[in-house]
Amino acid sequence: MTTDIQEQAAAPDENKIIAERRVKLAALREQGVAFPNDFRPEHKAADLHAQYGGKTREELEAEPVTVVLAGRMMLKREAGKKAAFATLQDASGPKADGRIQIYATLDLTGEAAMAALHHYDLGDILGVTGTLFKTKTDELTIKVTELRLITKSLRPLPDKFHGLADQETKYRQRYVDLIMNEETRRTFKARTAAISSIRRFMEKNEFMEVETPMLHTIPGGAAAKPFITHHNALDMQMFLRIAPELYLKRLVVGGFDRVFEINRNFRNEGVSIRHNPEFTMMEFYAAYTDYKWLMDFTEAVIRQAAIDAHGTATLTYGGRELDLAKPFHRLTIVEAINKYAPGYTAGQLNDAEFIKEELKKFGVKPFATAGLGALQLALFEETAEAQLWEPTYIIDYPVEVSPLARASDTVAGITERFELFMVGREIANGFSELNDAEDQSARFLAQVAAKDAGDEEAMFYDADYIRALEYGMPPAGGCGIGIDRLMMIITDSPNIRDVLLFPHLRREE
Repeated sequence: MTTDIQEQAAAPDENKIIAERRVKLAALREQGVAFPNDFRPEHKAADLHAQYGGKTREELEAEPVTVVLAGRMMLKREAGKKAAFATLQDASGPKADGRIQIYATLDLTGEAAMAALHHYDLGDILGVTGTLFKTKTDELTIKVTELRLITKSLRPLPDKFHGLADQETKYRQRYVDLIMNEETRRTFKARTAAISSIRRFMEKNEFMEVETPMLHTIPGGAAAKPFITHHNALDMQMFLRIAPELYLKRLVVGGFDRVFEINRNFRNEGVSIRHNPEFTMMEFYAAYTDYKWLMDFTEAVIRQAAIDAHGTATLTYGGRELDLAKPFHRLTIVEAINKYAPGYTAGQLNDAEFIKEELKKFGVKPFATAGLGALQLALFEETAEAQLWEPTYIIDYPVEVSPLARASDTVAGITERFELFMVGREIANGFSELNDAEDQSARFLAQVAAKDAGDEEAMFYDADYIRALEYGMPPAGGCGIGIDRLMMIITDSPNIRDVLLFPHLRREE
């Protein structure tokens, strides 16, 4: 049904091309050779370029190299009925190294294979066997002795000169985007490299990788609006995970001193170039540490991920340099306001009524229950946050907006918490964990009061988590790193959808 609708909406020329290709597929079915699954490639294009690209024509002729390779046909150039060149693309490299030229001739490849090649279309997946040689222009090429059609492509690829130009189509049809765009393939290979780097770094530092539930009976671990669902068998309301925090800390209670999870979270909030309702975090907890240790460790994790994914800790984002090799800056909320929005006096920044009036200029109406600390944070978000280009830890968040963080032992009203910003956006959030069950219970009750006052993002009261703390959790530090936003920076991507293989979009009409 969906295919029919899509085809009706397609351009007439495209419908004609699809119809012609279906006829070719029908002929293959009659011959009993459609969609074979007995071809096993033994070589990759990038490996062949790396190993043999530097050899001369004479060297390849002197020691013939037989290769067996499969790939999607991206170009075809026929020289009559006796010879043809084509370019195959496989998965071996995001760059042009993932492509290799093939050369088929009537004498060597055979009359039947040459006739079949004449009817093959761009986008078809071919399997070839042959020997390597270099053309007169020194291009590494496979001289084909055997040629097979592995998969018939029914839809035409985008025009090779214009590619897949429409951005929304790139997101909706990521499979086509990956076929056509080297930069897209490079981005997602870098993402995989970064996640692998993080996993290795955590394991090297004796963290145990775990999995915690995605379906929660009580949403917790973050100030966020959850997705709500219903479990039929249990006949109960459930929530998609907004954060794994409370489950990971239950494991610390249980005796696992260092745990981490690379997890998917879901928040029923806005969609923007920096927000997707489904996103990836790396969250970790370490017993007998605090937020100062966490900042040093988080910095090291991010720096190594950038090096392993990008090749260096010195990045370029939006044409501007970003150096992750240097120590990250550290500022309090008030220090950041004074640095990036100078002009406020100390008295003004400690006057709740003044800040409320100032926030009105930005169209911000704080909750009636907001105290001075929350108001200062709101002013920071409006005046300073977007200017934090270099990696900067904003530290000492107020208690009222940090319901899970340990309160400072020396300064009333603040917690041992930080948020990491770079290129004007939050990348990570961490703090010394609150392990006082009675204090945590009081914080949850304050969150319930805030929710009753209209704050949809305030937390619920989690009685089982309080019970876990009552068994005793060692002092600990925990942090969550936003993988998607980090990858935007590492790959110089302006939109979060550029680093998500399948971002959420409105339904096609």
